[in-house]
Amino acid sequence: MLKFQIPGWGDLELHYLVLDFNGTIGCDGRIIPGVKERLETLSQDLDIYIISADTFGTCAEECEGIPAKLHCLDNSNVGGVQKEKFVQRLGLGNVVGIGNGANDVTMLGACALGIAVLGDEGLCTNALTNADLIVKDICDALDLLIYPKRLVATLRR
Repeated sequence: MLKFQIPGWGDLELHYLVLDFNGTIGCDGRIIPGVKERLETLSQDLDIYIISADTFGTCAEECEGIPAKLHCLDNSNVGGVQKEKFVQRLGLGNVVGIGNGANDVTMLGACALGIAVLGDEGLCTNALTNADLIVKDICDALDLLIYPKRLVATLRR
């Protein structure tokens, strides 16, 4: 569990990290350098889930050895609904979600903390407006959780 207070925001008690794969922790179906090491660090405090429609068919192979549970979406066109329902089952008040795409929009808005990533694959504008904050890449997003004073400095009111 990660627990910290953000002045003007309130207390956050996070138990779960839910990550989109393609465009967030992966680019063109491959894990972005630095992600595995950061997830190993965060797995000491959070239960980690990677959610993917597996566009490139590489998610399971790329996530091998990462201390996370992989959840594949079905092939329907309701990936966003599936992601939101997944975080609801975990308990919205305890989840930090990180994503970049259109199917991450409702998940980012529903989580206690939603972080949108502007990576090489871009950032859906609706994801941008539903997130609590935006970062330039996934390593910066994960570092906010490893070094939470960065998060506090950004979100304090």
